[in-house]
Amino acid sequence: MTKEGLIAAKELKRLQSNPMRLERFILSHISRLLKSDLVSVLAEFQRQNQVFLAMKLYDVVRKEIWYRPDMFFYRDMLMMLARNRKVNESRRVWENLKREEVLFDQHTFGDLVRAYLDSGLPSEAMDIYDEMRRSPDPPLSLPFRVILKGLLPYPELREKVKDDFLELFPDMIVYDPPEDLFGDQELTRESESE
Repeated sequence: MTKEGLIAAKELKRLQSNPMRLERFILSHISRLLKSDLVSVLAEFQRQNQVFLAMKLYDVVRKEIWYRPDMFFYRDMLMMLARNRKVNESRRVWENLKREEVLFDQHTFGDLVRAYLDSGLPSEAMDIYDEMRRSPDPPLSLPFRVILKGLLPYPELREKVKDDFLELFPDMIVYDPPEDLFGDQELTRESESE
């Protein structure tokens, strides 16, 4: 990131509490940034979980003449929104990527589903899983295994995904962890202490 990018990021953070001045700054300064600086500032706000500013820059990037729909651009936005449990913003970004006909590969779908599950958003995760199942990309076993591991706290949803996995990959085995991995050890300790 160049000096201009650093200055722009600092100023955006300073102005985020004043919507009018923020919009004026975006129009006058942010639109003049080089592509690499604009994308770098957006990536930095994603890394810092600055959702409001990242969404502002997301809109700016999508209006640029050089913008082309990109799977990684959308993946990074959705991962940041999942970490911050921003459902409405996630839906907006998802609608944009569908409108622009961006296709994710199976690994990206698996990573997104897992990110939403890890953030405690199983409904949104399953919506993305349904999109994964409708994807024209051929299914792969690894993303399913990643999703199954993330679904351990949600047994009903895990059974649905497990059934789909076994239907797609009948020769593979799904590891089911014990119901209560550490519960048996605690019971043993309690009986020894008596």
